[in-house]
Amino acid sequence: GRCRLLCKPSALAQHLVRSLGRSVALRGGHWPWPRWPRLQMLQGLLQPPEPEPVVTRELLQMPDTGLVALDWLVGPWGVAGGGGSSPVLLLIPNATGKVTEGLLQLGLRALERGFIPVIFNRRGHNGCPLTTPWLQPFGDPRDLREAITYLRCRHPSAPLLAVSEGSGSGLLLAYLGESGSSSRLAAAACISPIFRGRDWFEAGMPWLYEWPLLLHLKQGLSRYARSLAEVVDMDKVLRSRSLRDLEETLFCRTKPRPTSWETYWDRNEPLRDVDEAAVPVLCLCSADDPVRGAAARSLPLELFRTSPYFFLLLTPRGGHCGFPQRGPGRCWGHEAVLEYFRAMAEFLRAEERRKGLPRPR
Repeated sequence: GRCRLLCKPSALAQHLVRSLGRSVALRGGHWPWPRWPRLQMLQGLLQPPEPEPVVTRELLQMPDTGLVALDWLVGPWGVAGGGGSSPVLLLIPNATGKVTEGLLQLGLRALERGFIPVIFNRRGHNGCPLTTPWLQPFGDPRDLREAITYLRCRHPSAPLLAVSEGSGSGLLLAYLGESGSSSRLAAAACISPIFRGRDWFEAGMPWLYEWPLLLHLKQGLSRYARSLAEVVDMDKVLRSRSLRDLEETLFCRTKPRPTSWETYWDRNEPLRDVDEAAVPVLCLCSADDPVRGAAARSLPLELFRTSPYFFLLLTPRGGHCGFPQRGPGRCWGHEAVLEYFRAMAEFLRAEERRKGLPRPR
């Protein structure tokens, strides 16, 4: 009930205010410990999904012979969702590749509502084979662009949507900025996004959040220690004591082409081309997010005031990718995101009828 929608006034903004204002999820039950955002964060990071969803993996080869993995979510009983024209929902995990219980629950909720959910796994993440000694930097959208092109070819008549979680939003925001009006997406959403990558790494994170992800990332990288040793010092990578140390060692202190930390972020900041974005984006953020940092310095409020494409749904409490309510696996943030996608589709259909435009092929 105390959520605020910050955005530039427009017909779409008015429609979203009405739609989200009617949403039961935004007026729903409350988490019993609302003032413990770190506990919410830890629960979402470590709690295993129940029931364990079934996925069908598809490996997609990149132009340089590298591989990314697309995991098609087919539910706990192997039941596929949607049809040929059902919306395809691309789920982007955080930057360490950790597929959290929350992301899987969002996929299952979407599956129940007729979406076709698919998880994007970067090179070497979540069991995806690493066939080249090259990993995907924080904000480099080349592999994501290839995956979205493939999804558009596979489902040519379906609306294509994307939602990212936490630090994975850096990749989605960078893609939207670089692609502009050629993104092939109908709409996008970011749950607890990290907007300023360099500031986030340099500020440090709560150890309850950082150490589980650091361990998860090191375990995945250790599988490819021999091949990666050609380009980076793997001993130093595996001895890293923070996500910043690991990021800098992997992408700045490379043997073939070392670069500076400043130059790396010139190329990988999520908002570097944000003025070119031309797709409606809902950013769901909590003021008490312990991972993103203080709202005053970590939220680009001017972006939401001036861009007609960016909408900030800001809530006083919700933690990092938490937004929980009573009930197992319940997250009102997921309901808000799915309601946003429904409202976007409704608005676009109304605009087509009003202008007499043919539906895009």
